[in-house]
Amino acid sequence: MAVLAPAPGSVAPVPRKKRLGRALSDRRTRFGLFNATPVVVYLLVLFVYPIFSTLMLSLKGENGGFTLHWYTDAFRGANLEILLTTLRISAETSLLSLVVGFVLAAAVSRLKPLWAGLVMVVVVVPHFISALVRTYGWIILLGEHGVINNALTAAHIPGAPFQLLYNELGVVIGTTSVMLPYTVLLLYAVMKGIDRRLMAAAASMGAGRITIFRRVYLPLVAPGVVNAGVLCFILCLGYYLTPALMGGEKQTMVASLIDEQVMKQDQWNGASALGIILLLLTFAGLLLLRLLKSAGEAYRNRGTAS
Repeated sequence: MAVLAPAPGSVAPVPRKKRLGRALSDRRTRFGLFNATPVVVYLLVLFVYPIFSTLMLSLKGENGGFTLHWYTDAFRGANLEILLTTLRISAETSLLSLVVGFVLAAAVSRLKPLWAGLVMVVVVVPHFISALVRTYGWIILLGEHGVINNALTAAHIPGAPFQLLYNELGVVIGTTSVMLPYTVLLLYAVMKGIDRRLMAAAASMGAGRITIFRRVYLPLVAPGVVNAGVLCFILCLGYYLTPALMGGEKQTMVASLIDEQVMKQDQWNGASALGIILLLLTFAGLLLLRLLKSAGEAYRNRGTAS
């Protein structure tokens, strides 16, 4: 059987083992692997192993065998209602944070650097205060005899005092105050980088304010809006403190349910299943963010090509 010789000028493929050997023989490669080893070990020990252990615990039955009982239990009855409540409150908080954060970031982006820096300090500094202190501050403000209800009562507002605590409204208000700094920072970074001459050019072409906002400004800030919304939603999914203190029985979220199952019921398997579900929801949010970014880039490329 004749063996075909390689064509003149062609390079014979190098076997994979030889390529690996050449790479490892390079001093820079060995130095890079040496530096990366502690990071890899750190991730394996503190991230991969706990997640894998939680997954195995969620698949372990009471008799020690493999089971999906804890997952089916999480999607029925009261557990399903709590999961849906968590998704609903997270979505409401994200939407409210986007609306308030968009208006605030847009206003700050138009200020002079000195005043913009002062406003951003006011927005960010409360984030460094203990979440417990901030939550009790909202309880004092929103209580039946709190500052807000006393002001509304003094103004003779019909229906005052209102029930602003221990319901979904109180949870959304308190959680939004925690998520707002993230939203403002993300949106401000995007809005500050927009070239204002684009809006001036659109105005010189006869476009109105609404048209400029819809056709020029909004598409430019859309990536920041998507990033901020998805980030707020993901953070709200596992948030515990504010919903537990400012909500009622109907506002129980998954984090509170996990705490109850571990601390009161000693049910680690069910809590592990709920934790894995939250992790999958987080991955789903990140995947959605990636898909929206890809769709936005494709839309911009199609618009540029046309």
